[in-house]
Amino acid sequence: MSRCWRDVRLRLPPARRPLLQQLKSAKYPEIKSLMKPDPNLIWIIIMMVLTQLVAFYLVKDLDWKWVLFWASVFGSCLNHSVTLAIHEVSHNSAFGHCRAMWNRWFGMFANLPIGIPYSISFKRYHMDHHRYLGADGIDVDIPTDFEGWFFCTTFRKFIWVVLQPLFYAFRPLFINPKPISNLEIINIVAQITFNIIIYYFWGIKSLVYMLAASLLGLGLHPISGHFIAEHYMFLKGHETYSYYGPLNLLTFNVGYHNEHHDFPNIPGKSLPLVRKIAAEYYDSLPHYNSWIKVLYDFVMDDTVSPYSRMKRHRKGQVVLE
Repeated sequence: MSRCWRDVRLRLPPARRPLLQQLKSAKYPEIKSLMKPDPNLIWIIIMMVLTQLVAFYLVKDLDWKWVLFWASVFGSCLNHSVTLAIHEVSHNSAFGHCRAMWNRWFGMFANLPIGIPYSISFKRYHMDHHRYLGADGIDVDIPTDFEGWFFCTTFRKFIWVVLQPLFYAFRPLFINPKPISNLEIINIVAQITFNIIIYYFWGIKSLVYMLAASLLGLGLHPISGHFIAEHYMFLKGHETYSYYGPLNLLTFNVGYHNEHHDFPNIPGKSLPLVRKIAAEYYDSLPHYNSWIKVLYDFVMDDTVSPYSRMKRHRKGQVVLE
């Protein structure tokens, strides 16, 4: 039986990402040229949304078993990929920082095939994750005390992985609740309206396909290995890990996670160039080549649990998104 190891959860001084970024960009000035939006991201997202719309139409008259089959085999991959496209848009990678609101509206558009309105809220909380990585009460990527205490056996950790999208959805309400913004209200209204339209024209099967694809894609799914691979400590002292496997092709290179946290203003398509340019900083770091193995090791390894994260006490002034 596995154990919850709350007693070894670390509390370290503030992260030194800004210093690392300065050192690398000073030594390799060509990295600065990569800090620009990726126009191709716009067309990729449009095609992904349209592809899922076609899928909604195609499943409307299928038997239920085929609706769920295609949701798990095809829709899950596409919807998870869309969430990582929204991650890119949250960093203003589509239209650039000078057109920040264009990115917010486009994020709502990308959100439509997911079925759950979250694009604007994700932006608010994700920026806190970058500024205050691992900060107690701020970074909602850190599991709650209940998650660490309860999901500490092999079977319970398996259930935790399956239900990851629910924990990510409700965890902010317990860790760092924020007053709802006008943009979030618009995001919610737009998404509910879209869902009603899908139901009205194509029926319940299309709607179930959409929601099932999101739940399955963000739960027990190979791509979901990135949730654990990014910041869970399989090696003590290493807080962030990169993944250099083929699934980066479907996830906008989110696997290049050390590179992403060092340079969050660089779009995912250019992160492999960051690693290539500053190889001396990244090649020696521990990394993964399989997200599936990460999921397996997390569930089966008795020394790893939702508590396997670095956690910091807040110090100084905190400015939240």
